[in-house]
Amino acid sequence: MLDLPPAVAAYFDAAPDADTQTLSTIFTADAHVHDEAHDYNGLEEIRAWRVDTHAKTPFVARPLGLQDRGDALVVSAEISGAFPNSPIMLDHKFALVEGRIASLDIR
Repeated sequence: MLDLPPAVAAYFDAAPDADTQTLSTIFTADAHVHDEAHDYNGLEEIRAWRVDTHAKTPFVARPLGLQDRGDALVVSAEISGAFPNSPIMLDHKFALVEGRIASLDIR
């Protein structure tokens, strides 16, 4: 089992339709997410991204690796679901501020 920081573990454990109050314990108010060539800023956009993404293609993300790069944590996760070439591996690059996610870049 990986020793993920609490906010990162909560990100992977949170329900896809988690409300903004729940997300505010995981993300900073002005957090930024980059996924599939799109950018999402703030809790409302991040919540909408999570809901829309899971509605279009339900998936499960399983963290398998962790690298501390000093300025960021990179979590390699296996993503499985009803999409071509499932499962795939994606890197999730997290920057944390005061224990919450300030930025997330998924590639």
